[in-house]
Amino acid sequence: MSPDPPERLDILHVTQPTVGGVARSVSDLLADQVGRGWRVGVACPAAGDIAGAAREAAAEHVRWNVRREPGPSVPVETLRLAAIVRSWKPDVVHLHSSKAGLAGRLALRGRLPTVFQPHGWSFDAAEGSIGRGAAAWERFATRWSDVLVCVSDGERSRGEERGLHADWRVVPNGVDIEVLREASVGDRAAARERLGLSGSPLVVCVGRLSEAKGQTLLLAGWPAVLERVPEAQLVLVGEGPDQEALEAQRVPGVRLAGHSTDVAEWLAAADVVCVPSRREGMSLAMLEAMARGRSVVTTDVPGAQEALRDGGGIVVPSTDPPALAAALAERLLDPTLTAAEGRAARQNVAHAHDLRRSTAAIAGLYGDVLAGRG
Repeated sequence: MSPDPPERLDILHVTQPTVGGVARSVSDLLADQVGRGWRVGVACPAAGDIAGAAREAAAEHVRWNVRREPGPSVPVETLRLAAIVRSWKPDVVHLHSSKAGLAGRLALRGRLPTVFQPHGWSFDAAEGSIGRGAAAWERFATRWSDVLVCVSDGERSRGEERGLHADWRVVPNGVDIEVLREASVGDRAAARERLGLSGSPLVVCVGRLSEAKGQTLLLAGWPAVLERVPEAQLVLVGEGPDQEALEAQRVPGVRLAGHSTDVAEWLAAADVVCVPSRREGMSLAMLEAMARGRSVVTTDVPGAQEALRDGGGIVVPSTDPPALAAALAERLLDPTLTAAEGRAARQNVAHAHDLRRSTAAIAGLYGDVLAGRG
């Protein structure tokens, strides 16, 4: 059993991504830990969502200028982060995602209690020598992580398959089930009216428009959906580097909605939510859709089978657009099936992915780290 977390801690979170799932996870931790009476800060770029979330939570935002990709900028970024840590003097440093894991562990080298949370492995994002180099780095750098946190058993298994030996902790992603309540049939109709949508069968996909999130796979399969459900609509919610390429495809029945500050509204409007990712740790978009009581069609990436183990949707191969299309069409044609899966999805999230359980587990984990350091 983990020791109770200390009554007073100074925690510094470090992240390069400031939008999307990583940003939501970090923001949730900031709010929870400030609520515990701790001194909490986050070092990250100024752009994006986290700086505002830090202000709202009464946490401290420290600007860390850092690029997304590894490269020649890493030494300077590492020195900047080392200076932030020296100034801040945290009890624990919590590194989120691969770039913070790289610069942070180089800067600290085990001198302070360090938690690393990959939010999806860097070696899964590259092939050939780059992928092998990323895996070699992760194997080496575990010596500078007191604890390595994964958001799913699948994510931990991917690390073990690549030869990482660490003090593993699996803390499944969580969502706020009190804010993300189950959306009724009436909620669906009202959301569509507010969003200017018709009553046609609707698939919603929420996520950064990028290769990792797999929207190209979804668009590749969408014509097969239209063959069976000609009136079907697909809305992609989000923005990212693939936006222009996706817009250029001009696939019938597809709308790119751009960035949204109210994703819950789009989820309420949906009949089915699609999560076509090529890589994940455990998709927050999937969990949010489940919390809203929506049937989910997702790909076989880490975390998907775990979240849907008791029903709520279907998992299809991650490189099979026809299978993705078939699963979507089946659900659009069978409202009874989607309603039953939506109810099961909500029950699964309430049982296993309540945000309060996840944030409490992280707080207790810090107690473990400090106890291990004596």
